[in-house]
Amino acid sequence: MRNLLILITLALVVPYSNASESQWNGLTVEPENRCSPYDKSEQYPYPQSVEDVIVEDMGGVVYGPYTGRYFDNDRETDIEHIVAASEGHDSGLCNASASERIQFATDPLNLTLAAPEINRCSSTGKCGLDPAEWMPEKNKCWFASRVIAVKKKYDLSVDEAEAKALETVLSSCNSNDMIFYPADNSDGGESSESMDALSKYDINKNGRITCSETRAHGIAPVYSNHPAYEHMNDRDGDGVVCE
Repeated sequence: MRNLLILITLALVVPYSNASESQWNGLTVEPENRCSPYDKSEQYPYPQSVEDVIVEDMGGVVYGPYTGRYFDNDRETDIEHIVAASEGHDSGLCNASASERIQFATDPLNLTLAAPEINRCSSTGKCGLDPAEWMPEKNKCWFASRVIAVKKKYDLSVDEAEAKALETVLSSCNSNDMIFYPADNSDGGESSESMDALSKYDINKNGRITCSETRAHGIAPVYSNHPAYEHMNDRDGDGVVCE
C-alpha cells in the first residue's frame, strides 16, 4: 500500500513539475519548429505605408532605437520586425491562418526602424535572428520587453536559450521604455535665442532642425521669423519650410 501511495504521488507531482518548467514569463518554452514551408514575401506581406505609422508612434522622429541613430527621412531606414517573420513562423505562426500572419507582419507593436546594415543579413545584422543570437547595441530593455509582448499576443513560443537571454536583459532593467539618446554636438557660440531653438527643437542634437522634428513639436509650417527657421533648409527660398 505504501508503494502504491508513492506511485500515485509521483504521478500527480511530475506532470505539474514538467508543466512549470515549460513556461517562462507566460510563454511556452520549446524548440523552434518549422511545421510548414516559409516564404516571407508571400506569407508575411506589409505595405510601405507602415513606415509612416512607425514614425508617428515615435513622435514624428525618424529614429533607429537599436543604435540610437537619427535619420533625415525614412528613405534611409528599413522597416524592421522586432520579432522577425522567420522567427515568428518557427515559433508558432507556421500553424496560423493567412490573416493572422498578415496581422503579425503589419502590427505596430512588432515594428520599428533600423539602418539597412542593422536590419539585413550580415556579420552584424539582425536578419531573422532571435534574442539569444542577436541583441541591439542600445534599448535592450525596450527590445526584450517588446519581444515578449509580441510573442504573448500571437501565442508564440521561446526556446531555452532565448528565454535565458531575455531574462538576463530584463533582470537589470529599471524601465522598458524606448530611450531617445541625444547625439553629441557642440553649439559653437551661437546666440541665446538660436541656442534655445536648437535645445528645444533639435531632437537628435546634430545642429539643425528637420521637418520631422518641427512636426513632432507641432510648429510646422515654420516661417522666417521663427527662431527655428535659421537652422532649417528653405530650398525654394520663400521664407516658409515644412508647408
